[in-house]
Amino acid sequence: MSQLVKLSSGISLQVDFNAPQSLREPKKLAVFLHPWPWLGGHKDDSVLCPLASHLYTDNYHILRYNSRGVGLSTGWASFTGFSEAKDLEDLVTWATQQITNLKSLVLIGYSYGSLIASLHPIIPSIKTAHILISYPLGPRGWLTLFHTGTYSAKLRELVHNPDSHVLVIFGDRDEFTSVEKYREWQKSLEEVSASERLRVVEVAAASHFWEGLFGWELRTEIGSWLRCHDGLQTY
Repeated sequence: MSQLVKLSSGISLQVDFNAPQSLREPKKLAVFLHPWPWLGGHKDDSVLCPLASHLYTDNYHILRYNSRGVGLSTGWASFTGFSEAKDLEDLVTWATQQITNLKSLVLIGYSYGSLIASLHPIIPSIKTAHILISYPLGPRGWLTLFHTGTYSAKLRELVHNPDSHVLVIFGDRDEFTSVEKYREWQKSLEEVSASERLRVVEVAAASHFWEGLFGWELRTEIGSWLRCHDGLQTY
């Protein structure tokens, strides 16, 4: 059942927050960020919901939410994404206060949501991971009102951090970013990555929308990576 969570900014966000059936240690939280609200993105996204169900069975607390201006969430969507990034930080702070002894946080952004997820800092006291699905590299400029430099710098800063755990996954038939551009971008990220904590996965024949069996492949890849992350393993 949804609830409204009021943030320090005065904005209220519509949130679905579910605890796993088993509350065994370690306590884990997965936060899901939906695609661009100006094109209809919302918390019940068809790519993210099956993934949330998958992680729920793996003992994660699940937080899905509508960003500002979507559904019952108040306010208006911004054009830069910076307000949404601050909302995310406030919401994560709220969520961590609901879970005693939280050990692990994973931020999962799909499409535009991956842009916002990439801005969230690592929490020193909690093992923090970022999963960026179909990062919209091609249209990033107009999705962020041409603040490409800020987003690029923040992502490079993230993967350079030795405490980071970042999974980037994309399809080689993405409708908005060519595979050549993705591969060039991958090389640039790997050059600045401070450790083996960055993993980039290119999925053959998958599109931006992860339809059919590609959705299953996406969930399998993410589940496998998270099990390594939870076990402090590296690739």
